[in-house]
Amino acid sequence: MPPICQPICQPICQPICQPICIDRPDDPRIEAYASIRERDLVGRGGRFIAEGETVLAVLLRQKLHTVESLFILDKRLPFLADLLALLPGDVPLYTASRAVMDAIAGFPIHRGVLAVGLRREHGEVSGFLNALPRQAVVVALAGLANHDNVGGIFRNAAAFGASAVLLDDASCDPLYRKAIRVSVGGCLAVPFFRTGPVHALIDLLAGAGFTVLALSPRGAETLSALAPPARAALLLGTEGPGLPDDVLARCRTVSIPMHGAFDSLNVATTSGIALHHLTQHEGRR
Repeated sequence: MPPICQPICQPICQPICQPICIDRPDDPRIEAYASIRERDLVGRGGRFIAEGETVLAVLLRQKLHTVESLFILDKRLPFLADLLALLPGDVPLYTASRAVMDAIAGFPIHRGVLAVGLRREHGEVSGFLNALPRQAVVVALAGLANHDNVGGIFRNAAAFGASAVLLDDASCDPLYRKAIRVSVGGCLAVPFFRTGPVHALIDLLAGAGFTVLALSPRGAETLSALAPPARAALLLGTEGPGLPDDVLARCRTVSIPMHGAFDSLNVATTSGIALHHLTQHEGRR
């Protein structure tokens, strides 16, 4: 068995944890971290990969998901003392040299901080929505398969205090490694639910008393003139095609006017502008 790194750990997190030194890339205890550049843990028993110090800080402080293990570059341990103090005593903390860690992960850009989390479900979606306060904002995604965009939207949802994100069955998993990284942990901090087809998503929101505001360049109302409803659901579609006509017909449609004929705001940027308006509008404050 590889040795325990007592000289490194004792001044940092005793008696909370003892880092376990990994000295070879084929150690079975860190199999979940192997070749994560080429694969992802999504769908593997509810596990996901979190990387980077900022994301680790969110993972250790949030209550929506659990931490299964950490894998930290040995030279970074002394600089993560405050975060490691938050680690439950029964969670393994693995450590290795740069050469061993890069050989395991398959790439060097993780900055020496990796973790495996375990997804927890947030209950039944309609019950969750009904239990929200009288004034609430949620985000709904239809057909968003780009992990960068989904991560950016979750980052904005966390920043502006959205209560949840609902995704149709054509949208990608927010716990994909790249989405978590782009969201700087927002995907771990905001509850989310998979709802099936987009029309089922709209039915759920309407049944919980939410007004669905569909963002589209063809929107009948402008965002700046919109007085947010008490329960507002911001519905966003994929870039390019946008939301289908049959979806727009069921919603209040909202546009963000742009200069001249240019109508190509990135969907994550759009979400930030719209969420700021919905959550900071004078009527809501």
